[in-house]
Amino acid sequence: MRILKKILLVLLILFLVIQFIRPTMNTNSQLLPTDISKLVPIPDSVRSLLQTACYDCHSNNTRYPWYMNVQPMGWLMAKHIREGKVELNFSEFGSYSKRRQLSKLKSIASSVKDGSMPIASYTWMHSDAKLSAEDEASIIDWATRTRDSLEVKN
Repeated sequence: MRILKKILLVLLILFLVIQFIRPTMNTNSQLLPTDISKLVPIPDSVRSLLQTACYDCHSNNTRYPWYMNVQPMGWLMAKHIREGKVELNFSEFGSYSKRRQLSKLKSIASSVKDGSMPIASYTWMHSDAKLSAEDEASIIDWATRTRDSLEVKN
């Protein structure tokens, strides 16, 4: 029993120490000129859906929940955000080549349609990010129409 107490004490100390190792926050209150909303029209209803279900991991401005301050949850969330921004960053959309923009719009539609986005672990913690069938249809329609209009311009 004595060894168990020592192990628990070490684990508690380790847990307390890691609380001081915090990930970098992904916050930027400025709307960049490369933001997708500056480049293509987004209906307010779709913009609201994107901000609620997508922007935390796919933009330069994340809304952080309280559990972000508890490590290792903060590290896990920071990893998801880094990976999400590599895949698609709405704040940097204008810096993508036209071909990549078209590809990302197609990916948005297909990811929403097949249910792979938003990811289950995100919607589990953020119930407001769950998309109804109507929400999905709105995003898919917007992404498809936007892609088609960008193709016509090229």
